[in-house]
Amino acid sequence: MTDPMREALTIRMHAEDNVAIVANDGGLPAGTVLPPGVPGAGIALRDKVPQGHKVTLTDIPEGAVVRRYNVPIGYALKDIPAGSWVHERLLQMPAARALEGLPMATVKPPVLEPLTGYTFEGYRNADGSVGTRNILAITTTVQCVAGVVAQAVHRIKTELLPLFPNVDDVIGLEHTYGCGVAIDAPDAVIPIRTLKHISLNPNFGGEIMVVSLGCEKLQPDRLLPPGSFPITDERDAALGPETVCLQADHHVGFMSMLDDILQSARPHLARLNARRRETIPASELVLGVQCGGSDAFSGVTANPAVGFCADLLVRAGATVMFSENTEVRDAVEQLTSRAATPEVAEAIVRELGWYDRYLDRGRVDRAANTTPGNKAGGLSNIAEKAMGSIIKSGTAPISHVLAPGEKLRRDQRGLVYAATPASDFICGTLQLAAGMNLHVFTTGRGTPYGLAECPVVKVATRSDLARRWHDLMDINAGKIADGEATIEDLGWEMFRLLLDVASGRKKTWAEHWKLHNALVLFNPAPVT
Repeated sequence: MTDPMREALTIRMHAEDNVAIVANDGGLPAGTVLPPGVPGAGIALRDKVPQGHKVTLTDIPEGAVVRRYNVPIGYALKDIPAGSWVHERLLQMPAARALEGLPMATVKPPVLEPLTGYTFEGYRNADGSVGTRNILAITTTVQCVAGVVAQAVHRIKTELLPLFPNVDDVIGLEHTYGCGVAIDAPDAVIPIRTLKHISLNPNFGGEIMVVSLGCEKLQPDRLLPPGSFPITDERDAALGPETVCLQADHHVGFMSMLDDILQSARPHLARLNARRRETIPASELVLGVQCGGSDAFSGVTANPAVGFCADLLVRAGATVMFSENTEVRDAVEQLTSRAATPEVAEAIVRELGWYDRYLDRGRVDRAANTTPGNKAGGLSNIAEKAMGSIIKSGTAPISHVLAPGEKLRRDQRGLVYAATPASDFICGTLQLAAGMNLHVFTTGRGTPYGLAECPVVKVATRSDLARRWHDLMDINAGKIADGEATIEDLGWEMFRLLLDVASGRKKTWAEHWKLHNALVLFNPAPVT
């Protein structure tokens, strides 16, 4: 409920906006007069306006632009008097910007001063990459083996992991791909390279262990061809990945399969256990940023703080990946203009154009995003949501672009656009494949999202959510809306927390509760 002792508070993102959002917990009742010093001062609310939702600051005639972030987020379907609640049913969404005639690498952001002297304690890998965790991951080639691998992982954790105290965890890379799919279709490259590159994530220390059924379409040597991955023992690289095949003739009964997997796991655990954390420059962090369960505060509090933190990391030489195709599509000119080079801008257009065509094939468009929860949180449509989403990329030039499932090269640093769908778990899966070793996830509605493969720092957009989900949210960005902290304050708090989490000095709530969602491979190829 609204606190009667607290004055009404509204937030306007730009001086040219003709709407503001209501910041008060519980919203504001009809008849509330906005006090002096806030946008819309003196206006009496004609409707009850929920928290995070928009109120008109002027009369908006039918057909006129409704403006937030100083961009059109819609056109009024009828006259909307000042003081009215603005929601999706009153707005016609703007058409998507065409992918032609865009500004290409036209903005030259000021050079950010380097940030030196910051380090974390991580695990250096043979290929030069760095892990923030020390995990044995068991790759699966097909969903059919998931149940057996789950049983094996349970036994490894119970029987073996206590013998190897420097290993953080053992996980099975479960997915729904591998058979019953058009595996030679052109787009099949996306799920195959995604799973391959996840197997090579820095948090797994270069240890490759595969469990196969035997008859599946995605054979181990197709997933991980000989010579495509590091060898950590004396085996010949020509042998391909070390594989436990469940259909092998020597397996007699279920228990022999489990015993074989446990025997295979022992040397991998021993090598991982021999590793120790060492002091490493912050430049080796690879941060993935994402938002889910978003609300109107996402673009006001949490995402701007993430953007400030992203700039700090880029200044420190680290890599920051932002993603979510449909949640940047309506800000495409901001992306192409910020590209470091025309070639990077062209790559952005190529990836977003490919995704437009993918949506067309499925007879959907970008309006399928937003969700009912997004709308309940005050986001009327994807045009409005995109403006708040892109803020988490900060201000640095976009230096590289990755197609879905591609892996970062060692020479690709700075701010990177990793093209992914906006679905939380598909985006997280693809960022893992790109080489993410640390993750930030902002939410306004709340979500227990987490990944077994990588620490996930959760950021609440609102203080009400942070209070209610006190043992799920790691940072409360709602303090910005409450006037208790600035965007810069929260950005620095996040930066320091990320160094502590990367070092293992602190665990996130998702790690504490072991909130580990399954991987979801993006598979645009047909199913047979």
